[in-house]
Amino acid sequence: MLQVSDRGMALPLSPYRKLTPYADAAESRGVHVHHLNIGQPDIETPPTMLAAVQQASIRVLEYSPTAGYPSYRHKLASYYQRVGMPVVADDILVTTGGSEALLFAFMCCFNPGDELIVPEPFYGPYLGFAEAAGARIVPVMSHLDNGFALPPIVELAARITPRTKAILICNPNNPTGYVYRRDELEQLLALCQEHHLYLFSDEAYREFCYDAPFLSPLQLHGAAEHVVVLDTISKRYSACGARIGAFVTKSKALFQAAFKFAQLRVSPPGLAQLFAEAAAELPLSYFDHTKAEYRARRDLLLRRLRAMPGVECPTPSGTFYIMARLPVDSTERFAQWLLEEFDHDGQTVMVSPASGFYATPGAGQNEVRLAYVLNLPALEAAMNCLGHALEVYPGRC
Repeated sequence: MLQVSDRGMALPLSPYRKLTPYADAAESRGVHVHHLNIGQPDIETPPTMLAAVQQASIRVLEYSPTAGYPSYRHKLASYYQRVGMPVVADDILVTTGGSEALLFAFMCCFNPGDELIVPEPFYGPYLGFAEAAGARIVPVMSHLDNGFALPPIVELAARITPRTKAILICNPNNPTGYVYRRDELEQLLALCQEHHLYLFSDEAYREFCYDAPFLSPLQLHGAAEHVVVLDTISKRYSACGARIGAFVTKSKALFQAAFKFAQLRVSPPGLAQLFAEAAAELPLSYFDHTKAEYRARRDLLLRRLRAMPGVECPTPSGTFYIMARLPVDSTERFAQWLLEEFDHDGQTVMVSPASGFYATPGAGQNEVRLAYVLNLPALEAAMNCLGHALEVYPGRC
């Protein structure tokens, strides 16, 4: 009998998309679903980016160079330099979204059976990338009660084995919104230096820090050999569909290994690089309005959530996500119930159960991630739904 691979069977479902069939069914019944489950911003994509593609004079859409157009790599390097990162064009491999940058990092740095230490909760697809590379994620628990700060460095050090090859952080963190401090990053880098490990830094939300300054570990002294930055334009320019990211390393050997994987897909998207090149020319002041809007949305959610009896949530210092603990028996059951059985004035809300962001069995059972990617009136309506749902949910604790 024909069978799919063990790897294919083992890949987990997306923690923020797996309830989509229930949301589709609710909408087919005429229920309006407020989507707080996925980080798809409603902020307008910069018109200059769209115009760069619309006005391009192209007779033949050819392959781009495997590493990406030199003009884009130079402009992207200039962007990194403006935010204080010591990056030049030759350090950048343009990828098909941040996902491909992650895939290249996993495939280049791990042999089958190698281990990767990750503070949890973490971005759920990391599990899938590890499975594809034959690697194993070793989680180290962070906690809602202290805002999901980096676990004590001794706890990370205790997980290191001869098979450990890297530590991975997302900074600012998806799903928690935590922004890592300089001293935490310095401790991580020192640990990687001591044990000859890579330090992967997923920086998809770099521009969205509200109460704490952003620092990339690549900016630290002695980082060049160890740090690999994984990046994307999806979130910072509200351009998720462009699928343009970057694999950034100062290591020539690692760059060359990633380049060989990049040759397998020949080239990153050509039109999307024109789009991204226009983004790289935007001034840093472009983010002022966007950050102010997300801060206002964050503050609204915090105010509304904290007014709901039994709900607990720390203040996220970055990204556009909030992790909250709900007074329910299971957020998996609650999230499905919201879509199958509940509506409030013809509306309901879709959330991401937090268990999909943990590798530890049983963790996050009463937590959810909420993405504040809707406008303020829509968020108010969504919170009205959530507050009423928590009052009437049969599995309330």
